[in-house]
Amino acid sequence: MELRHLQYFIAVAEERHFTRAAARVGIQQPPLSLQIRQLEEELGGPLFVRLPRDVVLTELGEAFLPEARHILERVERVKRQMQQISRGDAGHIRIGFAGATYFEPTIPAWIRDFRARYPDVQLHPQQSNTASLLAALVNEEVDAAFVRTPVDAPPGIVSVPVVDEAMVLVLPLGHPMCARERVPLAALAQDEFILLPREISPALYDRTVAACEAAGFRPKLGQEAPQITSIVPMVAAGFGVSLVPASVSQIRTPGMGFWPIDGDVPRAPISLAYRAAHGSAALDRFIAMCPSGGAESDATSVD
Repeated sequence: MELRHLQYFIAVAEERHFTRAAARVGIQQPPLSLQIRQLEEELGGPLFVRLPRDVVLTELGEAFLPEARHILERVERVKRQMQQISRGDAGHIRIGFAGATYFEPTIPAWIRDFRARYPDVQLHPQQSNTASLLAALVNEEVDAAFVRTPVDAPPGIVSVPVVDEAMVLVLPLGHPMCARERVPLAALAQDEFILLPREISPALYDRTVAACEAAGFRPKLGQEAPQITSIVPMVAAGFGVSLVPASVSQIRTPGMGFWPIDGDVPRAPISLAYRAAHGSAALDRFIAMCPSGGAESDATSVD
């Protein structure tokens, strides 16, 4: 049984006439009659009673008509869905967020705009760290991930720059530098720094150490934070000081505060990383809406 058999049968059932049905489906009457006979043989009985001027459905035909219509409607529905997916107007995207990248206002605004434009694309967020998300990309467990760059990544992972975020200082209230509007990094040479482990966030770790060294000292490393949002309460608890992306200043905890840096300000850029050979039209649309442009020529390898 083929789809054309169902189309021919429905045409005859609705026209109640073989010649009119043949004209409707665009073939001659003899081939149409042959196709109906083949269908009847397959179903095991006659679908029509042939009368001198028209035809009427048999009991088998009456039972088969709604089923045939349902099959064709389902096929059309699936075809439309597949066309939407092939165009990128529908589908699924699993998106990872490293650290506090979701705090940077550019990213939620991007996602809101994308969801408004493509409501049939389902976004599935996952929160983790840069190292884990890069591994998840390689293992095809996520489709794209917001990560802090630069990073070392396996071959086949590329990235689109999203935003170059400034970093700020986190100090406990009562620290001698709290009286200043801007704090030079060199003034913190004797403080212990709370950092994320380098293996989970190499970009933030390296940029913090490099900024301190540029200010003339090697930072004293204190207690490590399990995640970037833990740094704020750890500073408030007196474990030390830290450098964090400016968007983290949305987290407020009694006993600490955020201060701009006096002098060269280290950066914490965010990029969207994804597999070069991802095969998703919906992800292509998501990348194309990148606030930095998202053009293929802007994508760079991070391996």
